[in-house]
Amino acid sequence: MGEFVELETKDGIGTVQLRRPPMNALNTQVQEELREAAQAAAVSPDVRAVVVYGGEKVFAAGADITEFTTTTFPEMTVRASALSSAFDAVARIPKPVVAAITGYALGGGCELALACDWRVVADDAKLGQPEIKLGIIPGAGGTQRLARLVGPARAKDLVFSGRMVDAGEALRIGLADRVAPAADVYATAVELVRPYLNGPALALRAAKQAIDGGLSLDLASGLELESHLFAGLFATEDRTEGTTAFVEKRKPTFRGR
Repeated sequence: MGEFVELETKDGIGTVQLRRPPMNALNTQVQEELREAAQAAAVSPDVRAVVVYGGEKVFAAGADITEFTTTTFPEMTVRASALSSAFDAVARIPKPVVAAITGYALGGGCELALACDWRVVADDAKLGQPEIKLGIIPGAGGTQRLARLVGPARAKDLVFSGRMVDAGEALRIGLADRVAPAADVYATAVELVRPYLNGPALALRAAKQAIDGGLSLDLASGLELESHLFAGLFATEDRTEGTTAFVEKRKPTFRGR
């Protein structure tokens, strides 16, 4: 698809792969190619779930800092929203999305992983938000998604200190969902999303929208959003198939309609 980011589809799984050796530094071009890949995965009927992968050695070691040394405040004022929205495009893929993390997921790499629904982490991987050591803060969701995932106190610990966490700590605090040997990370990520490939795609989309959207709402508004999405699914063929199959005591065949 792009020079540094590819979307490869096989058996219902779309793999968004970073290919910018040696560390998959997330420069402006990579960010925009990520946006394009995420948008393509979102609309492709052949993609039922997504794996974001950096390769066997590293997920992404962060932004390309060489771009920051000469960037002025007016320039970053324009670029900051584009950076954040590129990762937000990954978060908004209306399908199950898992990050397969090897090596390092630091700075922007960690923020990219946070934009996914789950994180499968290699047993020797390191994750963190080290931006504070550069005199800046995370700017692509790190202060927001991390706090929602692990809680504000742990997020402040990681962001204030800029320290890295290993796979064991990441699993303990909820930053990782599964830990696997580095050689098995991609396969483990595929197995995590495989159960959803033949699921009710519209219901999965609604569930993701309800959970993610509700996090930014008060309870009453979240319940209203849930009710709206719940009712909408009664216009789908999958709802008819699912409820009929239950009554007939058979396995449903969902078609994403």
